[in-house]
Amino acid sequence: MAIVVGLIVFLAAGLAYVRLAPSDPAKWHRDVQINHDSNSENSVRRMVVTGSDGLAKFAEIAIQTPNTSVLAGSVEEGMVTFITRTKVMGYPDYTTAIQDGELLKVFGRSRFGLKDFGVNAARVDAWIEAL
Repeated sequence: MAIVVGLIVFLAAGLAYVRLAPSDPAKWHRDVQINHDSNSENSVRRMVVTGSDGLAKFAEIAIQTPNTSVLAGSVEEGMVTFITRTKVMGYPDYTTAIQDGELLKVFGRSRFGLKDFGVNAARVDAWIEAL
């Protein structure tokens, strides 16, 4: 019985950590070199020609997404990092968008886990499509 209770406490603590762990902007809000579109097991990189106002439009779209907020940065700075949490578990995903002249460079990635099952790519692609 003690093992079962211990396991339940351990799982509850893990879930609480995932939901409540602070997101350090110094770690997640950083310029990333993006030279081409790519997908990996838990991240996505996209480049799209948007004109000089792409980041502003992208930010408007992103913040309208449920459970999404700005972690750091601003349109004026030329770089914004968003945090989007899953509905049930509250897993955080980070999306950094950078205006580079006429190009918008976007990097979406998961904080926890080795695979995101395409969630970041789907979100980033939907935001770009909405542009």
